[in-house]
Amino acid sequence: MVEVVSVRFRTAGKLYYFDPTGFDIVKGNHVIVETARGMEYGTVVGDKREVEEENIVRPLKPIIRIATEEDEEQQKENLLIREDAYKICKEKISKHQLPMKLVEAEYTFDRKKLMFYFTADNRIDFRELVKDLAAVFKTRIELRQIGVRDEIKLLGGVGMCGREFCCHSYLHEFAPVSIKMAKEQNLSLNPANVSGVCGRLMCCLKNEEETYEELNKTMPNVGDNVSTNDGLKGEVVSINVLRQKVKLLVENGDEKEIKEYNASELKFKKNGHKDKEILSEEEQKALEILEKQEREDILEKQNEQEEERRENHNFSERKDNDRKRFDKKKDNRNFENRPGKKDKKDWQEKSDRNEKSDKNERREKPERNERHDKSDKQDRHDKKNFHKNRKDGNHPHNNHREGRPKQNGEQ
Repeated sequence: MVEVVSVRFRTAGKLYYFDPTGFDIVKGNHVIVETARGMEYGTVVGDKREVEEENIVRPLKPIIRIATEEDEEQQKENLLIREDAYKICKEKISKHQLPMKLVEAEYTFDRKKLMFYFTADNRIDFRELVKDLAAVFKTRIELRQIGVRDEIKLLGGVGMCGREFCCHSYLHEFAPVSIKMAKEQNLSLNPANVSGVCGRLMCCLKNEEETYEELNKTMPNVGDNVSTNDGLKGEVVSINVLRQKVKLLVENGDEKEIKEYNASELKFKKNGHKDKEILSEEEQKALEILEKQEREDILEKQNEQEEERRENHNFSERKDNDRKRFDKKKDNRNFENRPGKKDKKDWQEKSDRNEKSDKNERREKPERNERHDKSDKQDRHDKKNFHKNRKDGNHPHNNHREGRPKQNGEQ
């Protein structure tokens, strides 16, 4: 188990785990943390708690500090100046005539990076745009393409239910939604009724999916023929899943009437879910497009999560490499200051001087070689005479003795 705190960087944003590192942190505190994007200002959304090791994405980054009054003022200033950045970027986009829609601008807490979020139908070549923005703001620029759901999540608004969008108010992650969920909840399958402002299937279809799936197991479908406990038979006209009520069209003699029964009072064979309405070809195609877009959104979200994971991993690797390089430089400095290093330097200087003198000597090599040749010839001549005298019995030492003056008594 690992002790963590959950931090969020925007309203209904994704939750990230951080190491509290001994700080007395409670829910609602503002903190300064370091992420792969740089220094950021976040809000703690829960007290300290312990989670399983497998639920942690390593490395677990620590809380740098609890936000001070100066940090609060800087964050307010960042929110103000990003509006000017948004206007300037929009003008630059119009200047370059790029087919993209700018959604939002955002500074990191330390203002070392300025990020722009945009939507586009296709991939955009915005290299010239980045150069212009970097020349204006004198900081690192990042342009990130997002989907239509992320656009609505950032902008916010009011849905057809009259309430604020789920994704902007409390939903911190998008859940996969399908047409099957609308069928389970007996909703109209008209694409205009099951899609939200973003043009995708409404996120709220996921909220009651499990409840409807469980209740539908005990309910017949509209159009099924069922029998009741009082011996009548009829056709299902309508159902109320939440109240577990079913309205039947039964025959009572020559008359037909509609009666309401509890689902538990009926006998029927459960079949697969049937569509209660017949759709036109245009509506069916629209539903197919919605399902296809939903699958693409899920795949895109998975790719974004994988990219974020790689970005965090690369960030941690860069930090480790920087730390290793720093330690290596520190060790080199310590090695130079160790006792005995001066002697090594003196020896090196002496070796350099010797090498320099050798080079100077090599420049004078022709003269020395001529002298050496003469001396070598003389040595060979002396050696030849030495061996000749020795063969004749005239040893050089004997010559020296014969040349010595005779003393008294010597023959």
